[in-house]
Amino acid sequence: MPAKILILPGDGIGPEIIAEAAKVLECLRQEHGLDVTLDCGLIGGGAVDALGEPYPEATRRLAHEADAILLGAVGGPQWERLDRPLRPEQGLLRIRGDLGIFANLRPAMLYPQLASASTLKPDIVTGLDMLIVRELTGGVYFGEPKTITDLGN
Repeated sequence: MPAKILILPGDGIGPEIIAEAAKVLECLRQEHGLDVTLDCGLIGGGAVDALGEPYPEATRRLAHEADAILLGAVGGPQWERLDRPLRPEQGLLRIRGDLGIFANLRPAMLYPQLASASTLKPDIVTGLDMLIVRELTGGVYFGEPKTITDLGN
């Protein structure tokens, strides 16, 4: 049975970047026999614009059926005036909570050909190959908005 990959382009620059990544997946599927099916859904500002909410039920269902999700960036100034529950970032927070996602895994490596292009000295960055684990369970992502109501006057 093929693995299911859900493609969520997001908004802003997300669709442009995810379109290129999806081309790679499609090439691997067609020309190299990668056994996957590709589904698409909406999240973030694109979902707000099309369906009026940042994490639509249809996307939630597809996310639960998927084995992996390719997710683009969400958020942008054009949605800043929306009520908080409708902002694109809320879609990201909701999918994380819904799927129990607690970390981003961000590989960082430097190809030898690019060592001289770094702002750091080549001898410092040569051989860079690490995985950054960013936890997503607290801090500003999940804090409650607060306002100052007493200025001590």
